[in-house]
Parts: sequence; structure tokens; C-alpha cells
Amino acid sequence: MAHPGFFQRQASARRNTSLLVALFLAAVVLITLAVCLVGYFVTRSETSGQPFHHWLLSSHGLITAAAVILLICMGSLIRWADLAGGGSRVAKMVGARPIDPDTRDSDERKLCNIVEEMAIASGVPVPELYIMDNETGINAFVAGYTPGSAVMVVTHGAITQLTRDELQGVVGHEFSHIFNGDMRLNVRLIALLAGILMIGQIGGFLLRSSFYSSGRTTGRNRDGRAQAAMGVVGIALFIIGYVGVFFGRLIQAAVSRQRETLADASSVQFTRNPDGIGGALFKIGLRGSYLDTTGHASNMNHMCFGEAARMKFTSLLASHPPIEQRIQAIQPGLMARLKSRLRDTEPGADLRSATAGFQPTGVSGIASAATDLYGTVSGRRTSLSGSAIATHAAPSPDSMQRLSERVGTISPEGEDFAIKLLQQLPSTFRGLLYTRAGAIQLCYALLISDLPQQEQAGRLALLPEHSLFGPQSDLLAKLIPTLQKIGDAVRFPALELAMPALRKLDPEERADLIRWVRVLVNADNKVTLFELALTSFLSRHLGVDAARAIPVRYRSYKAVMPSLQRLLSLLARAGVGNTQHEAQALYHEAMAGFANNDHEDHPMLEKVSMRQLQEALKALNGLSPLLKPAVIDACGHCITYDGVIEPREYELMRLVADQMDCPMPPMVV
Repeated sequence: MAHPGFFQRQASARRNTSLLVALFLAAVVLITLAVCLVGYFVTRSETSGQPFHHWLLSSHGLITAAAVILLICMGSLIRWADLAGGGSRVAKMVGARPIDPDTRDSDERKLCNIVEEMAIASGVPVPELYIMDNETGINAFVAGYTPGSAVMVVTHGAITQLTRDELQGVVGHEFSHIFNGDMRLNVRLIALLAGILMIGQIGGFLLRSSFYSSGRTTGRNRDGRAQAAMGVVGIALFIIGYVGVFFGRLIQAAVSRQRETLADASSVQFTRNPDGIGGALFKIGLRGSYLDTTGHASNMNHMCFGEAARMKFTSLLASHPPIEQRIQAIQPGLMARLKSRLRDTEPGADLRSATAGFQPTGVSGIASAATDLYGTVSGRRTSLSGSAIATHAAPSPDSMQRLSERVGTISPEGEDFAIKLLQQLPSTFRGLLYTRAGAIQLCYALLISDLPQQEQAGRLALLPEHSLFGPQSDLLAKLIPTLQKIGDAVRFPALELAMPALRKLDPEERADLIRWVRVLVNADNKVTLFELALTSFLSRHLGVDAARAIPVRYRSYKAVMPSLQRLLSLLARAGVGNTQHEAQALYHEAMAGFANNDHEDHPMLEKVSMRQLQEALKALNGLSPLLKPAVIDACGHCITYDGVIEPREYELMRLVADQMDCPMPPMVV
């Protein structure tokens, strides 16, 4: 059975979303009944003292209930629509500033380098980075609906007060939220809480209005009674609304604490350095993590690395476990080691306050959780050959049989590959990827770098004479030699590095880029696997629905059997070349986990067009998360069948994983 880690956590996040919606509906019902009860007592004299359940079914009760439900739903829908813009909208909501990918600020550059390394090592596009310039606390969060559209926001205090290892621990924690599906859950939770908060806000408005009006009253009894009634109703609504928010935050805290513990475990596994995230948490205990310059801190509390808002009833409403508990769970004895390290630089009173309430335990909760999820933690670095794939070495059965186990993880080999690759990139080449013009020219260069120079000129002549989308020979002359020198290993990582710049294109410019890339692809009337992978990648991450999460449409393989037939027919042929008999045998092996018959209903196809492949992948992305691992493993079985992973097989595997929203790290074997 495929390792369920990444996919199990994705399914868990979806279940939590459904649970939150159910709890939200329950809260709406209870708040509606509470407001109706207030309305019943206010209008009791007008209804001749009838029982509450009779009043509830009267015109007064039905109108009151409908108004309350409408207000709550309107509040949630308004915020939901406001956040439909994805992670960038959340970042702007808290006043964060986008970081220029080509920044020359040393602290911002340090953050960019760490994020780029982890993105390449995990196989996801580099997230957009934002900074909260006026926040001195140490904090960070990620937002968005899909891994490919993630946005990471960090405070100024985080990048200036944390060392590189500590900042890497924080980034690893946030990458875990990207992989685990927490971002979508967190953004939706903000919208649901906004609706519940609406009743309390209306109550506060009525309460303030009654006090303001009472100061201007000249003694008219009727006006005074009306203002008093409005004040009483305001107080009642205020209490009802904020009692609802209190219980909403209880739910928020319970869900968040569990997922924060998991994210801490993932960070230790990703970085192989418990001192990094432990040191960051210790500094939060010393210097704080509160967001003081935004009014959304309490609503964002569950999204952040540390507590973003000062909460009353902290033991109940805190969205994170206590700092000392998180540090001790990372590694027994780590708290004492951190205190000893900082004893010479920090005041004793600060050290005591940072560790108040700390009581050692004998076991590491996170160490065991991390081992269960990802395997044994290893501090050993492995030297790499410099390629994301092995084209001449046979992978071991244990390493490649379960390709789904690698999805949503960062291995030591993958991280070392990312670091080495980034070191090999010339500074000019890397700098061009951070600009809009350079990123666009990279897309062109990826399609023509393997062609003779004369053919390159012919292809570029198909492009328009445009200041942005036209061919720029000076930039191409700096990009193509590096692509040719490093080879296939650099193609996808370079594209991932260029994504922050490509996301800066407006919707019309994105559509133009995709259109001109397709012109180059169609120039020779045939489409290679890499060309298909490139166009599909751009469409998935820059298209109209790039930031939209794909809903679950299928909960069994039966409805997608034609799609599996197309995909595995192509992969079986790619895995063994043109040998018909072997391809048939491999296809039947790959399909064995999905079809219970003798394959007569779904025989291997002689030919699969690129359009058919795209349609198949789109359908397979609608599978439930728990059904996707078997698809990934079946594909992995095909490409590793002959013990050699060819570049075209790797590109096909990356295409499949990317289109199914499964972050696939480099295949270092």
C-alpha cells in the first residue's frame, strides 16, 4: 500500500474544511435562535405573551431569523469573495510588501535563497514573498489555495533577528503548511469567522449609536425609551456575536494546534536541524511574535508561525502549543541547550520569562511523529552528481517502487541537489530569472536551446515585435549557453525560479505569453514531452484558474478508467521503448491495481494524442487525495521498469505530478 503521508494529510485538510462548514452552520443556527430569543422578549407585549416556539413561527420570528441568517451569510460571502484573489490578497490585507526577487537587501536575499532551495528540493514553484516592514515580532505565514499559487509572508523581525539556520527552520515549517493543504483551510476559516463576527459588530454599532444619541436627547420620553431599547438590543447582539466568536476561536485553536505540531515535525525533517526551528521558537519566547500593525491579527492567528494576537483565556484560545512545549517536543534537552547558548548574550530575566512554565519530559513527541511520517532523521549530507535524474544508474526497488512516498517531502539528496544547482548558475543567468523580461525569454530559450542556431532564428522570427514578448537577442545570448552547458537538469528548476517574476504579469500578459509559447511549440507540427510539460505547467500556474483549488469530483477509479487507460498506455510505451510485447505486459501490470477484469474493457491504446493526455490529467486531478497515490505509483512503476530514468520519462513524470497538484521533488537516485 502506498505511503499515505502527503495524500492522507491532504484528505485530512479537506475533512477539516467540511467539519468547519458543519460547525459554522451549527453556530449560525444557535446564534439565530439566540437573536430570535432577544427579539421575542423585545416584542413580547405586541404578541400577547405567546410561547417562544409559536412566536418563532410567526411573521416576527421568521423575519428576524431570515435577517440574522442573511447577515451572517453575507458577512462570510463578502470576505470569501474578498479572499478569492488567493494568497496575494491575504498578504495585501495585512499591509505586506512584495519582495523583489532580485533584491539587494542582504536579509531579504537570505530569505529568497532559503525559499528557492526548498522550492527546487520539493518540486514546487517558488512562492511569492512578502514582508511586513513595520512588524518587529518574529512571525510568518503562508496563504493560497494550491501549492503552485502559494504566498509566503514574513515579518521584518524574522529576517533581521533570526540566523540563517533559524530562518530555514521557519521556512521549512511554512512549506509543511503548503504541502499539507493547510493554506486553503486557513483562508476559508477567516471567511467563516467573519460571518459569525458580523452579529457582534452590528451589536457594537447599535450600542455606540444609543450612547451617542442619548447625549443629544432633550428629555423626550419616547426617544429615551427607544434609545434604551436600542442599547439593550445592541448589548444583547454584542454578547451573542462574541460568544459565537469565542466558540469559533476554540475550534480554530483546536484545529491549528494539531497542525502546528505536525508542521514543526516536518520542519525538523526537511532541514535535518532541530536547533534551527528550536532557536527560532526560543527567540519568539524572548522577543515576541505579535502582529501590532494590522487589525487582522486575531483573525490570522491560526495561520502564523507564532501567536499573532494577545488572547484572553490563552490556554483555551491559543492557536499554538506553548513555546516550551513545542521546543521540548522537537528534541529532549534542546531547551536547556538553547538557554546555555544564549546565557552570555541575553539578560537572565528574559531567559526565565522565555521558558516560564517549562517542565522537561522524557520523550520527543515531534521526533516520533516525524519518524512515522517521513522516516528516520538523518544529519548526513550526501554528495550528488549534479543531476535531478539518473540516466545510467538503476534505482533500487525500495527507493523507486513507491514514488508517492516522495510527494510533498524534502529529502537530504533533493536539498543538496538544489544547493549545488543554484551554485552552478551564473549570477547573470540567475538575475535574469528575477525579471519579467528575463523570465519570458527563459520560456523561449527552453524551447529553442537544443536547436541549431539557424533554426533558432527561424523560430524566433515567429514571435511578435513587442517590447516585452518579442525576442530579445541580448537576453537569449545569456540564457541559452547556460541551458546548453548544464543540460536537462536545469530546465524545471529554472522555470520554478522564474515563477515569481512570471506571476507579476497581468492576466492579459499571462495569456499572451502562453499563446506565444504555443506558437513556438507548434512551429514544427509536433509536440515533445517537454514542450507539453512546459505549456501545461504555464497553463496550470498562470492560467485563469491558476489560484483555484480543484474540487474532488471522483471517489472511485471507475469514472476515470478511460483517463488511466490513456496515461498508462503512454507511460508503458515510454518505459520500454517500442517493444510491443513488453509494453503490453508493463501496461497490464500498471493497470492491475485499477481494473479487476482481464483488461478486455481497457486495452492498451496504440496512440495517445497530447490533447487526450491533457484531458486525462485534468480528470485525474479530480480524484480524491487518497486515490492519487496509486496513480503516481503506477506511473513510477512504468518509468523505472527498465532500471533507467531517461530525461523524457522524468519530464513525463513531472508533468503528471504537476497537473495532479502533487509536489514532486527531484528524482535523485
